[in-house]
Amino acid sequence: MALKENDVVMCTVKKVDGTTVFIETEDKQSGSIVFSEIAAGRIRNIREYVHPEKKIVCKVLKIYPDHVELSLRRVTGKEREEIQERFKKEKIFQNMIKAICPDYLAVISKIKEKYEIWDFFDQVKENSSLLEKYLKKSEYEAITKSLADRKDREKIIKKTIILRSDSESGLTDIKEIMNVKGVGMHYLGSSNFMVEAKARDYKEAELLLNNAIKEMEIKAKEKKAFFEVKEII
Repeated sequence: MALKENDVVMCTVKKVDGTTVFIETEDKQSGSIVFSEIAAGRIRNIREYVHPEKKIVCKVLKIYPDHVELSLRRVTGKEREEIQERFKKEKIFQNMIKAICPDYLAVISKIKEKYEIWDFFDQVKENSSLLEKYLKKSEYEAITKSLADRKDREKIIKKTIILRSDSESGLTDIKEIMNVKGVGMHYLGSSNFMVEAKARDYKEAELLLNNAIKEMEIKAKEKKAFFEVKEII
């Protein structure tokens, strides 16, 4: 699907050269981000935002015949979460098809002619018969069983955040910021934390996680701490 200005897309960082970040969109288009479009204000450490092979969500600024110009800082939190969630759904569905279908690339390509993969996955979870026209009977039955097994399992949603404070009361501030109910947290090192929510229903888990992250973000702003939600890989 052709990109348009103001589209929000998942990208992969290819390299950082001087004051320009070179990326590749999910549909293999080349693009670039100038440092002023990475983040508002002064950037202390560019690797906190971009480094080779990192997945980032960007907004399309301008489109040229050979490349696109993008922005990282103009993407809202809501836009970032939506694209990350779509990306996650696509990866889950593609891995399910790959596990049971030798010709999975052709199957995915055919589905893309009519659907966005993330949207097709959502529809298939409610009506698995949509897969019948794309898969052999044995493959269709295997996917149907896999989807049923996923429904029975407790849903777990995870996101990684960066949280740090340079104030004298930084450690206390971070503990207060992370004091939210309904989610689990694990320290990953280098100011990175894993936040996870569990529920029988996917949407319920997603709501718990998003509410917790919003609460932490509000607290972080009040205490002037650095807070960022990293992309889902």
